[in-house]
Amino acid sequence: MMFLWTHKVKLAVAAMLALTVAIPASTQQAPLTPQPAAAPATQPATPAGLDRLTKGDVDTWLDGYMPYALGRGDIAGAVVVVVKDGAVLTQRGFGYSDVANRKPVDPATTLFRPGSTSKLFTWTAVMQQVEAGKIDLDADINTYLDFKIPPYDGKPMTMRHLMTHTAGFEEIIKGLLAFDIALKPLGDILKERIPERIYQPGTTPAYSNYATALAGYVVERVSGQSFDSYVERNIFGRLGMQYASFRQPLPAKLKPFMSQGYEAGSGKAQRFEIIGMAPAGALSASGADMGKFMLAFLNEGGPLLKPATTAQMLTAQNLSVKGSNQMALGFYEEWINGRRAVGHGGDTVYFHTDLKIFPAEKVGIYISVNSQGAGGAPGAVRSALVAGFADRYLPVANPKPPVELATAKEHAKMLVGSWTNSRRVASSFASFVYLLGEEKIGLDEDGRPLVSGIPSLGGAPRKWIEVEPFVWQDAYGKERLVAEVRDGQVVRWTFGMVSPFMVWDRTPWYATGAWLIPALLFALAVILITALGWPIGWIARKRYGAQFALTGSARTAYRVVRGLCWLVIAVLVGWLIVVIGIENFDGHGKNDWLILTLQVVGTLAYFGLLVASVWNLLLAFKGRRGWFSKLWSVLLVLGAFFLLWVALVFKLVSFGAGY
Repeated sequence: MMFLWTHKVKLAVAAMLALTVAIPASTQQAPLTPQPAAAPATQPATPAGLDRLTKGDVDTWLDGYMPYALGRGDIAGAVVVVVKDGAVLTQRGFGYSDVANRKPVDPATTLFRPGSTSKLFTWTAVMQQVEAGKIDLDADINTYLDFKIPPYDGKPMTMRHLMTHTAGFEEIIKGLLAFDIALKPLGDILKERIPERIYQPGTTPAYSNYATALAGYVVERVSGQSFDSYVERNIFGRLGMQYASFRQPLPAKLKPFMSQGYEAGSGKAQRFEIIGMAPAGALSASGADMGKFMLAFLNEGGPLLKPATTAQMLTAQNLSVKGSNQMALGFYEEWINGRRAVGHGGDTVYFHTDLKIFPAEKVGIYISVNSQGAGGAPGAVRSALVAGFADRYLPVANPKPPVELATAKEHAKMLVGSWTNSRRVASSFASFVYLLGEEKIGLDEDGRPLVSGIPSLGGAPRKWIEVEPFVWQDAYGKERLVAEVRDGQVVRWTFGMVSPFMVWDRTPWYATGAWLIPALLFALAVILITALGWPIGWIARKRYGAQFALTGSARTAYRVVRGLCWLVIAVLVGWLIVVIGIENFDGHGKNDWLILTLQVVGTLAYFGLLVASVWNLLLAFKGRRGWFSKLWSVLLVLGAFFLLWVALVFKLVSFGAGY
């Protein structure tokens, strides 16, 4: 039962956290040689391959890749835009925006949902207000709010922290995405629940949708306009983006151009997704309009920002693990074939997007697909497209295989252990997913790191070669893993494209699945067998006319323990119902009453079972019971203890409907 429950939690949280840039690990790209995060790369006057970047060549290449990729991945449609030297080189639609009506994707007018790529517009709005002198990047964010974000260890957060995902917020799920609801004003949404602060600001990259929405609200406050109106006037209007909107639902004039979203291209069209914290991911835009946005930043900000402001925005802030990709101000960097790209990816449930610009080369590429597809296809399609584009038009000069350091095995041993993602829910029952989502690093047969969470594109484990001290590269690819060492111990690591905004820290001993998962499975087995033994024993005694041997307090303890076992099982079934509601996006406050009930009843059940099982243990050893009865009473105490431990650590014992 707990396996089923945790699997559902994992699926639900993964879906509800879809407004992210967390492209599947198997598809990440990284530089062959490390680059100083803040230092510009030395660029050739005309990079080898860039001279062949023509419309004809790109179109031929896309025609050879995209139709097969969409068909193989069961994706209904996609849009791809390539820009170069201040102009759109090509913009292409593939497949359908409406499968049932065989409506093709039109790159000029078909709207896709770029998810977290929307954040780039929010950060651009922020920098416009910085330019106007209305926002100070390093001032306490409370300066601009009509409610208070409490300090962490006496230290306030700033707009710079928000823009680099180092504000220290936990992730929150509730209200992030829903269907068929009327949205409250942005300020009301943000005030309803302020996420718990779990890191000191400026110390730990931890991706946060709330942080971006908060920045959007600051734009509202200092500009005196709603976020939607501000972006329409100051970004869309300046760029001539006529097929773009943050409004939910879409304005009537744009609805006919909205692509349907699909779980599978071969399946039914799904409902329009409502993003609760709109500045974090609510944009709907055509590929052509996203091309205009790319061109603005390749032209030093174009009509949006001054060149100096644009340069400031694209400068790495160096807050993640040294030697890895870094956050700029809103944009994140990615070193591809030794060249620095900046951009952002994004996912809703049905739409999946990536945007990359290469400022030095004056080149950009944008892709968005409209289906969840099969087997992680969207992530593979978009990352393979970007990688193939770079390999074709921005290839590595004189590529060489990685050379392994002599310290490889010694340093690999230092990576071994259990690790927790910095982007996590910490204060609610949804934190339980991190028990299953914990990353475990071991050693392969050659003594190299074995990292299950970063498989190759085909799903096989990667072969990691240490190419610099505590920097590992995929022996057959470009993925890189970088670790941070303090006092002779590896304390943090990250990899590839996620490194600007997510890191992994060692899991505390009391919360690691290395012992908690076996202990929890043991506990659930004991509790389930004990619960089932009650009715089975009653049936057996009735059939054979046997008398119940226990009397007095022993009989009472027997019944109380088994009654509480059934109550625990009922609570777990209740949590399963809650999680199914979240997975179906019906958890937008609909099941709050059930969550609160389960928290109260569950708390009584977990503590009650431990107390009752200890009472039963004392009576078992005091009375004349057989060895098996005494042994089982010991196992029951252990099971109740482990269950309560997990409930306390992962906030199943908590009070509040937020998650």
